[in-house]
Amino acid sequence: MNKRLIVLTFCIVFVLVVAFQLKGKFNPPTEETFSKNEVRYGATGADVRELQGRLKFIGFYNGSIDGDYGYKTLTAVKRFQGEFGMKVDGIVGAKTKLKLWEATKDWKPTAPPTASEGKTEGDSENAASNQKPANMLPSNNLGLSEQDINLMANAVNGEARGEPYIGQVAVAAVILNRVKSPSFPNTVSGVIFQPGAFTAVADGQIWLTPSESTKKAVKEALGGLDPTGGCIYYFNPATATSKWIWSRPQVKNIGKHIFCK
Repeated sequence: MNKRLIVLTFCIVFVLVVAFQLKGKFNPPTEETFSKNEVRYGATGADVRELQGRLKFIGFYNGSIDGDYGYKTLTAVKRFQGEFGMKVDGIVGAKTKLKLWEATKDWKPTAPPTASEGKTEGDSENAASNQKPANMLPSNNLGLSEQDINLMANAVNGEARGEPYIGQVAVAAVILNRVKSPSFPNTVSGVIFQPGAFTAVADGQIWLTPSESTKKAVKEALGGLDPTGGCIYYFNPATATSKWIWSRPQVKNIGKHIFCK
């Protein structure tokens, strides 16, 4: 009887060991390298360096491995997600990390972490609000980087590509006015991705390729042109569903939009 019990116990232990090994094989952990945090536009740190390195390893990214989740990294992530049949939102969560890990198992880091790495997403946002980007453009007085300006062009294109040119400049001006306002985030990405702020973010139209007109409109707004006179809100009266927006002091109509303070 004791012999049968020993054999049965051995079989159970063997099955458990095999099952554990198979689980590791078919569900490789991403925690060995990536942290558990989602990686989003504007983040910095070790996760971003690994993200850039892995994307570069398989030809989706051709920028610097600098630990800064900017416009080039965002474009690469979206291309990767599209190619691998995932939701194209630029957010590197568990599914994207796992798919990227599976596609780059031979990747090895090529440079040591920088002093700014190891920050959480919250740390990254605070750092972004207190430090000027390394690639700050001299052509604007807000310390905006090239990736900020590209993101603005995407937002203006998504929100106002059907509007007259002056209306596109007006939308760009509203974004800048929000960056300057104490009532809103003080970064371009913070303003644009603030929950519920822009329809183009909610419906994905922000990721359409911006037209030359919208790019020029952003540059004009950066140069100081503000057709709204300092407005921080706008809405389309034909499609607006919020009663609150109608309570804002209306300044002027430009195209299909009403601009408010």
